[in-house]
Amino acid sequence: MGSDLFLQGMIIGFSIAAPVGPISLVCIHRTINGGRLHGICSGLGVATSDSFYAAIVFLGMTAVSGFILAYQTAFRFIAGIALVCAGILVFRSVPAAVRNDSGDPDSYFRDYLSLFAVAVANPFAIIVFMTILPGFGIVAHGTTLIAAAPFVAGVFTGSSVWWIILCGSLGSIRSRLSTDNLVWINKASGTLIAGSGAGMLVLLLVAPALLP
Repeated sequence: MGSDLFLQGMIIGFSIAAPVGPISLVCIHRTINGGRLHGICSGLGVATSDSFYAAIVFLGMTAVSGFILAYQTAFRFIAGIALVCAGILVFRSVPAAVRNDSGDPDSYFRDYLSLFAVAVANPFAIIVFMTILPGFGIVAHGTTLIAAAPFVAGVFTGSSVWWIILCGSLGSIRSRLSTDNLVWINKASGTLIAGSGAGMLVLLLVAPALLP
């Protein structure tokens, strides 16, 4: 049973991480500008957020999930503001010369923590898990962290595998990019990231009923 839950968790974690959205663009930007390790650490922050919401849904923590859903407008507002700010920073960033992965542990931890904070501020993930889990024949099993551990570990692993593949692949082409290429990538990524955050804020203000 534990191995089945782990594999199901891996499939779900990979599937949730794979679609390209504003958070993926941040990871791509960090990979191309700073190196694959910066992108992977950022992706692991997202994987941790996915695992957090998977645990809440799997364990049937209705009080916690109810609180998050009740205040999802506030959480999404914070996420929208964060994406707009991140997009502006990416757009205005000046690319350094392409170099090998380098950085102190603190910079990698900041990459991890910043993307975890943005991802966990968007409670859409908890809605996704509430929708997907019954489709896999998964119900809230019980009740203990031990029962949930294989599934949550699978979600983290599946999501992490995606980020390692994506950032690792992009990291291998960095040396072929010129400074002009990097400037264009930064401006395009920054525009899309900020635009996604602005779109989230607009929906919250003018059409909240359209949000899940």
